[in-house]
Parts: sequence; C-alpha cells; structure tokens
Amino acid sequence: MTHLIPLHKLPSAPDLARVMAREVFRLHGIPRNIVSDRGPQFISRFWSEFCTLLGIDVSLSSGFHPQTDGQTERINQEVESKLRILCMDAPSRWSQNLPWVEYAINGLPSSSTGLSPFHVVYGYQPPILSVQEGATQVPAAHLAARRCLRVWRRARATLCKTSAVYARNANRHRSQAPRYLVGQRVWLSTRDLPIKVHPTFHVSKIKPLMSSRFCPPARPPPPPRLIDGAPAFTVRRLLRSRRWGRGIQYLVDWKGYGPEERSWVPSRLVLDKDLVRKFHRQHPDQPRGASRM
Repeated sequence: MTHLIPLHKLPSAPDLARVMAREVFRLHGIPRNIVSDRGPQFISRFWSEFCTLLGIDVSLSSGFHPQTDGQTERINQEVESKLRILCMDAPSRWSQNLPWVEYAINGLPSSSTGLSPFHVVYGYQPPILSVQEGATQVPAAHLAARRCLRVWRRARATLCKTSAVYARNANRHRSQAPRYLVGQRVWLSTRDLPIKVHPTFHVSKIKPLMSSRFCPPARPPPPPRLIDGAPAFTVRRLLRSRRWGRGIQYLVDWKGYGPEERSWVPSRLVLDKDLVRKFHRQHPDQPRGASRM
C-alpha cells in the first residue's frame, strides 16, 4: 500500500522516525522489516539503533541496483509522472493532489493478484469516486467535490495507461536468472565496483562461470578418507615450515584443492613422514623439529 507524505525538506533520521510513527506505524503496526535505499537517513546510526530497539530488521538496497527496492522505485516514477500531469497548471499546489493520487494508486487492482492494495489491507474495494449532481445549497462545496473527482479520474486514467507501458518496457530487457547452487563459481561484474566490496551482490551482477580452455570446469574437491575413525586428506606436497610454539608446522598443499585452501598443519598431523624427510632434504634451510624419524 502506498502512502504519500509531503515534506518541506529532506528529513533527518529523527524526523524520519517521527514521520514513520505518525503516518505508517499507527496505521499498520510495527513492521518486521524495512527495505530502503542507502540515503543518509537510512544508514545513520540513529536509524539503525531506532529500528533495532523496535525489533525491526533493516534491509538496504544493493549499490547501483535500485531494482532491489523495485516496488518503491516504480511507485516513485508513477507518482512523479502523475503529479507532473496533474500540476501542470498550478505546480505549487502539488501537495494538495497527493491524497487523490494515493487514493487512485491504492484502489487500482494489481495484475498479479487481481486485488487492489486497499482491498488486500482492508478486505474490500474502495468505492468509485463520484459526485452527486443536482441542486446544491453550497456552490463552493460542489466545486471542491468536482475538483477532487477530476484529480482522481485523471490520476487513475494515467495510472491505467502507463502501468502497462512500464511493465512492457521493463520485461523487454529482463531475462530469467540462472539457477545458482551454493559453492558454484561465477563471474562478478566490476562495473561500479567500489574499493570496499560488500559481500552481497544482486543476481544481475553475476554470471555463471562456463568452462573453456582458459578456465576449466570446476570439479568438486575429493572427500576425506577415514583413518582410525578420523578424516584424513591427501597431501600433494609440503611448501614451507615454521616454528610454532614448541613445535613445527608445515604449509600443506592439499591434493585436489586450490591454492586458496593451503593451510599450516602441526607436524604431528602429517601422517606420511616420508614427505617430511623429502621436504627437509630439498629445503635444508627450513626449520625442523627434533629428529625422531
């Protein structure tokens, strides 16, 4: 459901908290989650702490991808275009038209559900706005009612006309996202990529990694073997040694795993002592423990 609230200026985080309590929370209750862009109000410590204290999860849209909060972005475009049409004759009176634009948006059935936002929230469809014609005792009241009807009709007509155009144009450039699996390797688009990278990316920013002679297909790592009931992995080679506390550790290159999986392992966990002897013969300068082999 859409709520359009006129403000004199861009609100600060405390102002935003007051507006949300007055215009949203009192009507719909405390939300479980709020999705927003990364405006200064929404990334402030005040807003984060305010939401945390009320038990609200905060979800920020992905950088350079406003479609993350697609509903809001679409409604913003619709409201802007409707107000531009409705306020063409009197731009300074745009805020007076907001209630009827909101009424038109919330009363228009959705193509996905067949129900209007108003119907989903309240359980019934709002009545069609009309003005009873006939003799009136107060001409000013009649003019005000006619003005409301005119604004509502123009807003609704424009909504019906442009909603189909927006959907058609948006779907023209969309394709079904591939189905990704946990652990699957992908390409990440570096467009708009900042120096500090967030660990979450929108699906439109990645593509599945296809095999080629430059990039062979990823094979699953070999499972561990069981030796005396404990998992054991095969060592390809020992790369270096170092003193660690009272003992020695070896930098192990594991068979079937990439360089990113190399790790330091205590000497007592290297089961193949021939590998240790071979390593020190080839690298006599590397630290070694007491000879007990």
